[in-house]
Amino acid sequence: MKIATFRAGDQTLYGAVGDGGMIALSPEFPQWPTLRDVVQAGALHDLALAAKGKAVTHPTGGFEYLIPVPNPEKIICVGVNFPDRNAEYKDGQEAPPNPSLFIRFPRSFTGAGQPLIRPPETPQLDYEGEIAIVIGKEGRRISEESAYDHIAAITLCNEGTLRDWVRHAKFNVTQGKNWDLSGAMGPWMVPFTSAAQLDDVRLTTTVNGELRQDDRTSRMIFPIRKQIAYISTFTTLVPGDIIVTGTPTGAGARFDPPRFLQPGDVIEVEAEGIGTLTNTVADE
Repeated sequence: MKIATFRAGDQTLYGAVGDGGMIALSPEFPQWPTLRDVVQAGALHDLALAAKGKAVTHPTGGFEYLIPVPNPEKIICVGVNFPDRNAEYKDGQEAPPNPSLFIRFPRSFTGAGQPLIRPPETPQLDYEGEIAIVIGKEGRRISEESAYDHIAAITLCNEGTLRDWVRHAKFNVTQGKNWDLSGAMGPWMVPFTSAAQLDDVRLTTTVNGELRQDDRTSRMIFPIRKQIAYISTFTTLVPGDIIVTGTPTGAGARFDPPRFLQPGDVIEVEAEGIGTLTNTVADE
């Protein structure tokens, strides 16, 4: 089952992805106004049951995808989490003992099918294809063994980055990671039911049909269980929180010369068992 948040006219709805469009389910569940509320209630299964046998209410072309979980309390991103990504920095350092983390704001993401926005202040818009997890159960100091019990769903992320703005300060990357509508998330989320959905999944990114990133989650320096355990050491994870789990080697900045995104480019992030997140690029 695939569950999404979408906009049709002046309505924001959620529902199940059907053949040829969306099956709106939010009108049936007024007690849960958004998918964040559904996740908090542990009710994704209720949506699956409600969708059975129902016809599409909003055909493809009559709606647009929004990020799956609206207004999450936290979006925490994991950096430099594949072996080849660490080598790309060419600083002679081994992979660090703990993950590098940074925060993104919900406003920095758009939905599937929408353009990533390149601002006038810099042309260095880059792509980073990633798998993101949606927390479904609150926890603090979660053990690695029980980490997967806290996941509600999985989605995809293009963690778009303005590369020169990442280097504007000495210690942080916040500026380059939070331009409005510079990244994307979606198009839907898939309920998490099995470790097989995360432990060894192929993740790819293409730009205009050219394969740029290609790796497997089994090669992560910090597996997703470790990420949940480490992050929950210092902050309470709550339902609807999102962890963006890391991108493989092959981002545009690492080519010589760099290959930054241009208006009209088409970026596709794909992962086994989840689907494909497709976006274009436009100037602000």
